[in-house]
Amino acid sequence: MHASQGRSVGLGLALASAFAFGGSGVAAKPLIEAGLDPLHMVWLRVAGAALLMLPVAWRHRALVRQRPALLAGFGLLAVAGVQACYFAAISRIPVGVALLVEYLGPALLLGWVRFVQRRPVTRAAAVGVVLAVGGLASVVEVWSGLGFDALGLLLAFGAACCQVSYFVLADQGRDGEDPADPIGVIAYGLLIGAVVLTVIARPWGMDWSLLAGKADMDGTVVPAILLLAWVVLVATVVAYLTGVLAVRHLSPQVAGVVACLEAVVATVMAWVMLGEHLAAPQVIGGAAVLAGAFIAQTSAPKAASDGPVAGSGRHGPDGGENGPQAGELPASSQAT
Repeated sequence: MHASQGRSVGLGLALASAFAFGGSGVAAKPLIEAGLDPLHMVWLRVAGAALLMLPVAWRHRALVRQRPALLAGFGLLAVAGVQACYFAAISRIPVGVALLVEYLGPALLLGWVRFVQRRPVTRAAAVGVVLAVGGLASVVEVWSGLGFDALGLLLAFGAACCQVSYFVLADQGRDGEDPADPIGVIAYGLLIGAVVLTVIARPWGMDWSLLAGKADMDGTVVPAILLLAWVVLVATVVAYLTGVLAVRHLSPQVAGVVACLEAVVATVMAWVMLGEHLAAPQVIGGAAVLAGAFIAQTSAPKAASDGPVAGSGRHGPDGGENGPQAGELPASSQAT
């Protein structure tokens, strides 16, 4: 019963993270259309979230000494890497193509688990990835703007690899007898990501007056600062918090497939709030992504009945006794 409850909590957190991340584009696009540079938008998003999480970082300052590699990896790859690679990619190739390549991450994640960690991958997770990736191709209508810019595709693939690191590092943080507090990891990840993106985005050249103005949201005038607050608070802080906690309750590969719902959420919200109407293939693709996520989250560890799992007595992120949940990797299999 405890494992089932933990899995339900994990699935709920993964869904919340997908919805939070998915809503970022709806709030950010009006700001970009109002004249804000995309890289400056990313910097504001990460730097604002880092500023909010600064008290949390101070509270968990011992992590700097205990887990420096984990914090550096999360900040460089899971925060700055994903954002920088994706926005650089869409400057060279269509957004739909970049989004589809980035969300090959769950498939790459299965490869990591199977061939690097040498853990068995459930059939449900594999089928879920195939359905989700195929559905994403329809959601973003990849056929409408295929481009073969080699550097653009390479950058999008880099975003996919960084997305894999997000799930792997989030899972690795619970490794050992004294697991890293996920909230502390996120706080330092955002701080490190903000520093890296400051060098890339060079915000000192940004037109700050845009934030004091208004933006058009499908005919509705909205204060720019309100949209920015949504991006920072919900689409970044809440999204990362729920996402990392979801990985702690589920396995990285299951949480990764559920995260594919972000593209569906983004498309539907753009339809409702920005007037970007969905075509029939996009609706069908969204249904395929939902089916893939549902199938993947039903996966269970193949060795669940082979005896006690290593690390089953460690404390979970909620502070209670929380062994590996269904579909979760034992501590002994984590990457180092």
